[in-house]
Amino acid sequence: MYKVSIGKKILSANEKYAFENSRILAEQKKLCLNLISSPGSGKTTILARTISELKHDLRIGVIEGDLRTDIDAEKIRATGAPAIQIETGGACHLSAAQISRGLSSLPIKDLDLVFIENVGNLVCPSAFELGENAKIVVLSVPEGDDKPAKYPGIFARSKVLLINKIDMLTTGALVDFDVERVKADARKLNQNIMIFPVSAKTGEGMPAWYDWLKDSVHNLS
Repeated sequence: MYKVSIGKKILSANEKYAFENSRILAEQKKLCLNLISSPGSGKTTILARTISELKHDLRIGVIEGDLRTDIDAEKIRATGAPAIQIETGGACHLSAAQISRGLSSLPIKDLDLVFIENVGNLVCPSAFELGENAKIVVLSVPEGDDKPAKYPGIFARSKVLLINKIDMLTTGALVDFDVERVKADARKLNQNIMIFPVSAKTGEGMPAWYDWLKDSVHNLS
């Protein structure tokens, strides 16, 4: 008897939806970025500030993933950007099928860029392709500088690393975080990864991130 593991069935079904999502985005020349991090890293704050400060340059929409509630989606909508909330009901990642439904609910034709804010987790989301152009991993200073070594998968697969909350690295700060160690460990896994130390709270370092986004959208046209 021929057997297929449940894991392979799930991934195969996900890949079909991911391929279709990718095709739709490519046909319409829309950039789609999958934002992944641990809970509390500041993904939503990064998105809200990015949308607000680029509103005259890029039209941005967001697909929000959470176990429960639409708290983050409401924060995004407060910026004036369209946001679709997906509740996973306990699943530790978004699926390509869920993204397919999210894309059909966004005004894609009127957007330049779609962000997917994945469920807070450094492990599960990295294994599931959603049809995005690239994964963006966020690591915040309070989490510690050992995360690329402990969770290599997502750092190896990401095109950009945002090191957030660098405002906490002040003289006499209680946080012990070596930015250079993070950069070195991430580049051992992925020599082409772009790294932007930022503070979504103060705005430090954000312009370089914005320039990368604008260039990436421009390169699709």
